[in-house]
Amino acid sequence: MRTWSDEEGWGVIDSEATPGGAWAHFSNVAGSGFRSLTPGLQVTFEPVTMVDGTQDGYHYRALDVRRVE
Repeated sequence: MRTWSDEEGWGVIDSEATPGGAWAHFSNVAGSGFRSLTPGLQVTFEPVTMVDGTQDGYHYRALDVRRVE
């Protein structure tokens, strides 16, 4: 995780597959109840290319985000 905002409920994940980063929303984080991530945390995710523009300036969205234990 590059960044995460609990107040806004989203952050950015960096990976080789997503140049510039992937936008991640709390609703795509595995788990129930309050879902949050921490900058520096290693995660796995399914990258999806945004075909109809960008989300907050990012060309990729992160789906099925899971913490690496």
